[in-house]
Amino acid sequence: MKQIKYLTWKEAFNASPGPRSFKAAVLLFVKGICMGSADIIPGVSGGTIALITGIYENLLQAIRSVGLNMVNRLLGFDFKGALAEVHVRFLIPLFMGICLAIVSLARLMNYLLHHYPVFTWSLFFGLIAASILVVGKKVKGWTGGPVLWFLIGVAGAYIIVSIIPVSTPEAFWFIFISGLIAICAMILPGLSGAFLLLILGKYEFITGALRNPFLPDHLLIILVFCAGCITGLVAFSRVLNYFLQKYHAVTLAFLTGLMTGSMKKVWPWKEVLETKMIREKSHDLVIQNILPPSLDKTFYIAISLAIIGFIVVILLSRLSDVEK
Repeated sequence: MKQIKYLTWKEAFNASPGPRSFKAAVLLFVKGICMGSADIIPGVSGGTIALITGIYENLLQAIRSVGLNMVNRLLGFDFKGALAEVHVRFLIPLFMGICLAIVSLARLMNYLLHHYPVFTWSLFFGLIAASILVVGKKVKGWTGGPVLWFLIGVAGAYIIVSIIPVSTPEAFWFIFISGLIAICAMILPGLSGAFLLLILGKYEFITGALRNPFLPDHLLIILVFCAGCITGLVAFSRVLNYFLQKYHAVTLAFLTGLMTGSMKKVWPWKEVLETKMIREKSHDLVIQNILPPSLDKTFYIAISLAIIGFIVVILLSRLSDVEK
């Protein structure tokens, strides 16, 4: 296949798939903020946000565009052609939103989860409950195959969110592996990369580095972690994209199952049975879901927030349908 030669950088940039108007770019940026906000919360997945806002398959294709064609262009010193191969018009606003959310909202989310856990988890519960309905409706034909893979997804997610977090090495090889695993979960709806970091014993370690990213030791940790993320992102996105192209209904059913199984983690009312000090901070090891202790003011606020979260997802889904 003959490669197109681009005369200018602007030509190459405009040839890349992505939003074609400033309004569309801003909307994609906002979706990135929503994804980044979800990614820093143990139990909530940025992939879920991508799926319900209608950009999930575009995201996988954009990540997949960083491949052999781009490398061949670079090796041939065709830098403008390499730019055109990658979906930069899509990736730039999206990842700007994700990065902004991760850097700016990490402290806020940490504060809300520690001081208002029932209210915060209630909002997430409503978001994910609606997401299950929205994604489930995209499955064409709930027959034997999709139902089976839905149940497998439910069981898999339920087992993963039930695993007790552990303490693990702080060596660079393990930080790299942690990034590789976490990013795979971040693009899987229902599986939280932040929660897998907690299971791997690296959530506090990585977020601690992000709070002071310009310290030399912290910067090195972040770079190694990002290298793992990039490796996992490029490799795993191709696997997901393949299954969505070849087995669309079954794959969506499996992703719906993952979200359903993860609901155990985001149930608002919990009782801590066992804690452990890790890096001079107390972490909950064994948590049991319980019924609301009473129908008081807290209960009604929590229910209201869950309803608000549910409605927000439905509105986002309808907005995405209108865009199409």
